Amino acid sequence: MAEEEDGEIIHRAALEDRVVVTLDADFHMQLALTQACKPSVIRIRLEGLRGEECSELLQNVLHQCADDLKAGAMLSVNEYQIRVRRLPVA
Repeated sequence: MAEEEDGEIIHRAALEDRVVVTLDADFHMQLALTQACKPSVIRIRLEGLRGEECSELLQNVLHQCADDLKAGAMLSVNEYQIRVRRLPVA
């Protein structure tokens, strides 16, 4: 879906009950503006991660935040913390 518009990715992820993983802040903005309850979005705020590093990071995030992701949340992940905001954003 790398070629799709952000709105289409959000729509499809919500329909299929998936989590969006991105480096792009636009997904969080769209969820906030539309007051959406789904899908959950994980924004990785680290650049230059290798495949194995990214996989380990995501596994850690999924383990720590499984309940938030199931309920609907926006996560922002950097090297020091995972910031969680439940959806819809007020």
